[in-house]
Amino acid sequence: MGLLSCFISETITPSLLFFFLFSFIRFGTATFNVTTLAFDEGYNPLFGDGNLVRSPDGHSVRLLLDVYTGSGFISSRMYQHGFFSAKIKLPSDYTAGIVVAFYTSNGDVFEKNHDELDIEFLGNIEGKPWRFQTNVYGNGSTNRGREERYNLWFDPSKEFHRYSILWTAKNIIFYVDEVPIREVVRNDAMGGDYPSKPMSLYATIWDASSWATNGGKYKVNYEYAPFTSEFKDLVLDGCAIDPIQKFPNSTACSETDTWLESRDYAVITPKSRSAMRRFRQRYMYYSYCYDNVRYPITPPECAVDSNEKQRFRNTGRLRFGGSHRKQARMERARRKRRSRAASVSDDQTDM
Repeated sequence: MGLLSCFISETITPSLLFFFLFSFIRFGTATFNVTTLAFDEGYNPLFGDGNLVRSPDGHSVRLLLDVYTGSGFISSRMYQHGFFSAKIKLPSDYTAGIVVAFYTSNGDVFEKNHDELDIEFLGNIEGKPWRFQTNVYGNGSTNRGREERYNLWFDPSKEFHRYSILWTAKNIIFYVDEVPIREVVRNDAMGGDYPSKPMSLYATIWDASSWATNGGKYKVNYEYAPFTSEFKDLVLDGCAIDPIQKFPNSTACSETDTWLESRDYAVITPKSRSAMRRFRQRYMYYSYCYDNVRYPITPPECAVDSNEKQRFRNTGRLRFGGSHRKQARMERARRKRRSRAASVSDDQTDM
């Protein structure tokens, strides 16, 4: 026993020991009980159809980004609350300037007061790890971004991992695998900033060179294209509504909401909350709640932790991309520029 203790103390660093402990907690968490869908059962192409490639069995899909366009898909229905989930594998090697996004939004329906819940993966230069952020917008509050940014304890380009968003009338939970990494609890102070209108699920890959990597310092390098992200084991649990029904009856989803809130992914157990706390202590490197550059007055929904406040006191210098409604306009403009450039090139060749 003495030799074992000596070996551990001399060979296992504190960070490595934390990794072992965190992994133990993570893998000790039960897998969610969910039903997966084939792509055609719940989703439609959004843009870049030629860069959206379904698997032969229809249960997975690849999204590609090349010099001409990115790509994306959207759920076939809108949902008034739900659990949105997929196993995702990200592009490898040089991925600077790339964003792979998995998010809910209603920006196409509510143009001036849309809601949005984001998981956005931010690419990096070769040899540097992917990072990701979560964000919450409600009622068009795009001038009040609620971003948090994190590192991961694994390489997301090597294997699939499950990423999930739970949205209920009471709270929002973001998950990596079965580990909750962020919870937003609805309270009166948020007012209309809490997402409340039906949303669709989106998944996209696109060029975000202006901000995604080191605030735009590193751009997408298309010599490495095409960049491929993969999605499988897709999940849509929730109250599906008619897209035309912008304001559903207040009781129309009550039964489904009750069912949703009883699911295993809707309950943060003491063990899961401990795992969330450990994740945030080790892997979160930015929180809007402690960004006194953007928010000299702390947003009212933030529960300030004195230790976190000290840790994040100098982090208010990051650059963000804004809502996906704005980003969609940028992507459409980029595709038009590429198309015009290709047309000019073809005309010159004909001459």
